Amino acid sequence: MPLRSSILFPEDKLGDTFLLGGKEFHNRLFTGTGKFARPGLIPQMLAASGSEMITVALRRVNFDAREENILNYVPKTAVLLPNTSGARNAGEAVRIAHLARESGCGDFIKIEVIHEMKYLMPDNEETLKATEILAREGFHVLPYVLPDPVMARRLEDAGAAAVMPLGSPIGSNRGIRTIDLIEMVIESVKVPVVVDAGIGRPSHAAEAMEIGASAVLVNTAIATADDPVSMGEAFSLAVKAGRMARLAKLREERKIAEASSPLTGFLR
Repeated sequence: MPLRSSILFPEDKLGDTFLLGGKEFHNRLFTGTGKFARPGLIPQMLAASGSEMITVALRRVNFDAREENILNYVPKTAVLLPNTSGARNAGEAVRIAHLARESGCGDFIKIEVIHEMKYLMPDNEETLKATEILAREGFHVLPYVLPDPVMARRLEDAGAAAVMPLGSPIGSNRGIRTIDLIEMVIESVKVPVVVDAGIGRPSHAAEAMEIGASAVLVNTAIATADDPVSMGEAFSLAVKAGRMARLAKLREERKIAEASSPLTGFLR
């Protein structure tokens, strides 16, 4: 059973929220609907984690079959983030986004354009093209990209609501292997930066928050855990702890030792 922690973190008291697509978010953990052993775990995970935004692949939305329609397991209070999974170019991503909006999934869209099938790396240029089109059409676009500060600024200029750099390959659970580049992205743009892909442990999520990410998106690590509900709560606590550390201003690393207690002046 989840811990149902009653810890009150500073951001809960200070109102440390952030805006995304004109909506105020209080929880900085975004989650996904894929890979769960059974869809009935999704609402339980959302309740335990407090996650307010959840991704959904449009191909899993089937209005003709209640049991197969993943939206039947997502509470109405959650903000849907349809993704363009399966798109190989900008044109396909735009078509999927239009279908998502017409299906009643709202105006948020996560752009995924992937045609490299071994490592599943996103195509930044095609993602930029799709972002330019959809932002003009009033979508709140969250582009999933390889971390690149120059591309991040171009996406911001194109109207992206946020930038979503990958930490490591999708589903790899390897953590944030691109941390230096992600820090550059965070320093380069004013829109929220949501670290996505590869986050496998709560400590990875905390690390993303410590370097200044606005939020993280975690799916595989939660959905494939033996207890996804407790794992969702664990990630939520880690995100809050990482954010708390960021607000408290971490000290820089040192190459030499520095005693925390005086080493002289005693036994006299």
